[in-house]
Amino acid sequence: MPQDTFPDCIRALEPFSERFEAFRLRADACDVLFATYPAGTRIEPHRHATDNWGVVIKGRIVLAINGGERTLGPGEWYHVPPRTEHAARCETDTEQIEFWFKPPPVPRHLRFGRARPGRTRRPRAD
Repeated sequence: MPQDTFPDCIRALEPFSERFEAFRLRADACDVLFATYPAGTRIEPHRHATDNWGVVIKGRIVLAINGGERTLGPGEWYHVPPRTEHAARCETDTEQIEFWFKPPPVPRHLRFGRARPGRTRRPRAD
């Protein structure tokens, strides 16, 4: 597959995957992936905690989600909500940009289980 779609500054980012070529730009609320899938790539059913949006910039990808399939080409966007099982396949060399929005952080008082009533400290009345 020609490697000329993404400029050198993108290709210098952190590599993301061993199964396909991708480069990750990390950010606080969202990671951005610049991905290249050779023809014949199959991504088995899986889930993410992230809210994923993507746009195809070259080729075609077949996205299987919610019991259906959708074929997307250049300029077409897709959305995979958090924890939604999905799979994909590329019948042609395909490139896309993916946005993986991270879930908001869990408040500290809820991190280790649910809050328990009556366990809140109140100021002492003197």
